[in-house]
Amino acid sequence: MSNIPSAAADRLLRNAGADRVSTKAATLFSEILEGMAEEVAKSAVTFAEHAGRNTVKAKDIRLAKNI
Repeated sequence: MSNIPSAAADRLLRNAGADRVSTKAATLFSEILEGMAEEVAKSAVTFAEHAGRNTVKAKDIRLAKNI
């Protein structure tokens, strides 16, 4: 089960232009989003550690998003 609510995933899909979204599609989308977010988070932590910081900053997340 994902930490990202299906309702949020549904809303993102609708904002992207979907007229209707099935429950299974919203659930799967939320699981995929969480996996992608975890990868970005891990990379951001690595960037912060490399910079000698314990605090993850916005610039770490921006860098992680681009790799």
